[in-house]
Amino acid sequence: MKNFCIITNPYKDKEYALTNKMKSYIELKGGSCQVITEKNEIPSSVEVIFVLGGDGTLIRAAGVASEKDIPLLGVNLGHLGYLCELEEHNVCAAIEEIMNGHYMIEERMMLSGSPVIQTEGEKLSQKALNDIVICRKGALQLVELTVSVNGEYLSTYRADGIIVATPTGSTGYSMSAGGPIVDPKARMILITPINAHNLNAKSIVIGAEDEVTIELRSRQPQKAECVDVNIDGESAAELSVGDSITIRAAKQRTKIMKLSKISFLEILRKKMQIYS
Repeated sequence: MKNFCIITNPYKDKEYALTNKMKSYIELKGGSCQVITEKNEIPSSVEVIFVLGGDGTLIRAAGVASEKDIPLLGVNLGHLGYLCELEEHNVCAAIEEIMNGHYMIEERMMLSGSPVIQTEGEKLSQKALNDIVICRKGALQLVELTVSVNGEYLSTYRADGIIVATPTGSTGYSMSAGGPIVDPKARMILITPINAHNLNAKSIVIGAEDEVTIELRSRQPQKAECVDVNIDGESAAELSVGDSITIRAAKQRTKIMKLSKISFLEILRKKMQIYS
């Protein structure tokens, strides 16, 4: 591989110092490199995308990269993350490894979320590498959400919301809400209530072939209740009482380039030591 592009977080790569260093090194070694500011500008000739910033920057790049079937390689410029393998000190060595064909590609499942608004019908689905979160908005009051799997009623939660996560997203918001940590190479869907008003409310893990539907039910008929739908941290829709969202595994997958054989468990140990 010799055709690269770089997506950078300008707040973390001040004055594009590392970006320009990497671009110059790639060109010195006979490769090509384009620096882009908008993800939809990725040219079709690109073979690998360097993402400079952190896990959040990489997650935001995942949608268009998966559409173009281009692998991502993260360079961590913030806190220790789970997705960004490289650090500033080893990017030049990594470029040479890639040019010499010394890498692996790890595929991560994504979710597709399709909100259904009663007054508008089904909205265009959006993809998530991490999670789709349905959460309360406005007044600090519980909302009532009914969850069905493959059309079969599962449960009704009175909670702050519900997180539907991929294995990749299991170490994010879902973990903070008490969900399990899952190997990111697995294929399954995690359903985790947020602050449920029920001592028995636990995370549920279902198969990647299953389909989850979450509907907002009326808890206080005198109020105009609504919830936000956030897809990988970005606001995607607002649901009113009677509206729903259907979530399933996306056809596309995110390709993450790996250079080292460090395991997910080793990354997890390092992450947990920081907070111990």
